[in-house]
Amino acid sequence: MNAPDYEYLRKLLKERSGLDLSADKQYLIESRLLPLARKAGLSGIPELVQKLQGGSGALITSVVEAMTTNETFFFRDKVPFDHFRDTIMPEILKARAARRSVRIWCAAGSTGQEPYSLAMTLKEMSAALTGWRVEIIATDLSQEVLEKAKAGVYSQFEVQRGLPIQMLMKYFKQTGETWQVNPELRAMIQHRQLNLLQDFSHLGTFDVIFCRNVLIYFDQETKINIFSRLARQIEPDGFLVLGAAETVVGLTDTFRPIADRRGLYKPNDPRAAAAKPAAEAPRMAAMAGR
Repeated sequence: MNAPDYEYLRKLLKERSGLDLSADKQYLIESRLLPLARKAGLSGIPELVQKLQGGSGALITSVVEAMTTNETFFFRDKVPFDHFRDTIMPEILKARAARRSVRIWCAAGSTGQEPYSLAMTLKEMSAALTGWRVEIIATDLSQEVLEKAKAGVYSQFEVQRGLPIQMLMKYFKQTGETWQVNPELRAMIQHRQLNLLQDFSHLGTFDVIFCRNVLIYFDQETKINIFSRLARQIEPDGFLVLGAAETVVGLTDTFRPIADRRGLYKPNDPRAAAAKPAAEAPRMAAMAGR
């Protein structure tokens, strides 16, 4: 792959998905896009770039989805789900006792393991949530992974990654060599396609936002912009959950870390943040089907 083709792909990916590749990631692009090029009947990356420059919307979408990392598994990193069960939900139960409802957003839901892990955690608390309205919104850039999440069908390998055996037997049904999440659990989650670089105010406000392991791929300006907009979508006493390698420290004062709760943050004053003009979001051409 020559330098101009790589620079074109870097720019395209940053504009469309926020993915900020360094100058030495040619191997990553080649490993993920060469199979895509061959599947499309193209000779290699140079011909793929020519097609993209010609304005093939469907191909652009395929390239972006091929480059998006969708690594996930049930109860990934465990600690955030312990926080959800032991810190977040007890506070929410008290604070929302009058309205008896909770809204949760998984902002990078991928193939569904994270939102289903949250749904199982809530099901285990069903006695405390009797009469409550529980809403889980799971969004992702990729339509392909959303379809898998909606179906809730996982391989033996996938259910063995982080999922306790008792929850597997309780919330999944085995069919041949695969396992499917039961209908009651699937009904708890709304799966929607969403690009975090675009406006998400239409989703409304949330009590809890999980935005884990996605901001690490963005540059600093984009992270700041997203934090500013997340602050407008979270209740003043709500919770933001980030990945283990992510932080708001040094980037924004819209959220503050909670002591002794790694990855857990509270909004400082989202109403004040909402009153301030946010940094202009990166310009993005509309993606096909998005």
